Amino acid sequence: MKHGLKRLCGAGALLLPLSVWLPVMAQQGPVVEDLRDQPRSFLDQTEVREEAGGSLVIFNQVQQHEEQLRQLRGQVEELRHQLEQLRRQTRQQYLDLDERLMAGSAGIEASPEVDDATARQVAETPSPSGTSADTQAAYQAAFAHVQSREFAEAIRAFEGFVAEHPDSSLTANGYYWLGELHSAEANLAEAEAAFRRVIDDFPDSSKLPDALYKLGLVKARQGEPEASRELLERVRDDYPDTSAAGLATDFLRQSL
Repeated sequence: MKHGLKRLCGAGALLLPLSVWLPVMAQQGPVVEDLRDQPRSFLDQTEVREEAGGSLVIFNQVQQHEEQLRQLRGQVEELRHQLEQLRRQTRQQYLDLDERLMAGSAGIEASPEVDDATARQVAETPSPSGTSADTQAAYQAAFAHVQSREFAEAIRAFEGFVAEHPDSSLTANGYYWLGELHSAEANLAEAEAAFRRVIDDFPDSSKLPDALYKLGLVKARQGEPEASRELLERVRDDYPDTSAAGLATDFLRQSL
């Protein structure tokens, strides 16, 4: 009887702490944690950091490329500016050279300027044989605008002259002066067309060597050195005793 009581008391002593502990554990929740809502593992976090680091590298590369592109654009603009300066300098060199070569010779200089003595000589030249008084008067009236340095008016006057007198002995001179005037005004395409009319339509004109020489200068100003050389050599070789041949030779020696 005593031994059975002891066993019951011992069992009770063991069950009592267990009965107290179980409700407490029940209130605290399960021992095994649900990791689904917990922060990512170290490996996952490392992958996230690697992804963020990769994006940062790409971003930096894009920034570097944009900066290089801005630098290249700046260099292109600088080169374009230098090229335009070089073109202006080249054109001015041709103009300056033409002015030096034409000093003291007949015609409008590229500045533009007109030699007064030459202008008076042209205006006072007697009418060529077979030229009517009206034709000579119209020609001299057009040239009067050249003397007065009224180049726009002179162009209009000579255009009217060649239109009204297409077959006179002064028509080639009219086209020549149109070439001179347009060249002085930097209308190079119009100057070329006028000089070519002298060369192609009036091969016996005394203005032919001068037209060839001036067209050679126009082609040089247009950036066509080979065409310029061909024209100037033609003047030098075909008309060696003319002042235009001497000017062409000087230009070839100094610039081409």
